[in-house]
Amino acid sequence: MSNKKFNVNIDPDMIKRNLRKIIWGFVIIIVAFSSIHTVGPEEEGVVIQMGKYNRTVPPGLNFTWPFGIERMHKIPVQRQLKQEFGFRTGTAGQHSSYVKEGYVGESTMLTGDLNLTDVEWVVQYRISDSYKYLFKVRNADKTLRDMSEAAMRKIVGDRTVNEVLTVGRQEIASSVEQLLQELCNEYENGIRIDQVVLQDVNPPDPVKPSFNAVNEAQQERETLINQAEADYNRIIPRARGEALETIELAEAYALNRVNRAKGEAERFISLYEAYIKAPEVTKQRIYLETMEKILPKLENKVIVDEKGNNVLPLLNLDKKGGSEK
Repeated sequence: MSNKKFNVNIDPDMIKRNLRKIIWGFVIIIVAFSSIHTVGPEEEGVVIQMGKYNRTVPPGLNFTWPFGIERMHKIPVQRQLKQEFGFRTGTAGQHSSYVKEGYVGESTMLTGDLNLTDVEWVVQYRISDSYKYLFKVRNADKTLRDMSEAAMRKIVGDRTVNEVLTVGRQEIASSVEQLLQELCNEYENGIRIDQVVLQDVNPPDPVKPSFNAVNEAQQERETLINQAEADYNRIIPRARGEALETIELAEAYALNRVNRAKGEAERFISLYEAYIKAPEVTKQRIYLETMEKILPKLENKVIVDEKGNNVLPLLNLDKKGGSEK
């Protein structure tokens, strides 16, 4: 076997040229990554030059000075953002799941009548001014969370527990939204509040059975009130109709009696006037008319004289026309 030696001639100039190309390649890549920025359609870019605000760029492909001379913050100004209080969304989708553990301190509040309640809510907002959002307030999202919690505690603290749990929920949400927007304007944090939604309002777990019993009693009371109003609407109009009918019948009866009394009075007056003119004739006529009314009502008639010596049966006086009895 023979030993062979291979001589490799390395050109130092070529190594320098290749190394120079590699370095320039790295420099170009670093420059490209640090100076070329793509701003999404729902965003705008805020460019900071040497730690100071420089400009705001629209969506699309934008360029900045490389090597940290200029930095860009992408702010989602067209996207609706939200903050959750008292819970967190675990997985969002068709069957969303929520996490309650660890966030009870955010939602437990004291009402105006010194009762505890558990209020879960969501604040939906947008960034309306990216410059104010970045530079007017330090950590605007954390500040907004603190303001939201303070506003909700203030509004809930001015109301009773029944208002918070039942009829006052929408009014509470509207009041918190208005107060929170006023705070955002005062702080100039560049945030616009779209909506405050009360997700769920419940009494704390230790007293929940008592509150449920109270709610059931209130519902039963409302049911009884509705039933009573229905009975009232059914019975009272009928009673009023019957009362009106009775009054009308009484008025008709009174009018009939008055008219009859007036007629009898006029008849008596006319009879009295006739009696004044001819007393004997009038007495005889009255006697005969009275006997004419009385005798047909008697079944057996016996006529006697004044001394009772002669008895004469009066026959056929109870018959009309000689055939009817």
